[in-house]
Amino acid sequence: MAARTARAAETRKKKNDRRIARPKQSRIQGNTGGVRSKLRKQALLKAGRAEA
Repeated sequence: MAARTARAAETRKKKNDRRIARPKQSRIQGNTGGVRSKLRKQALLKAGRAEA
């Protein structure tokens, strides 16, 4: 089971505060079939050819 103690929560908060802020991913990364089809659909919608 996950640790739900007050100390664990406090540690998690402190670690999150120390974490470097990075921008969210602008697009899905990866090479799987599902991801590739999503990227293709995105590209078609952006190009104005909504056949997907």
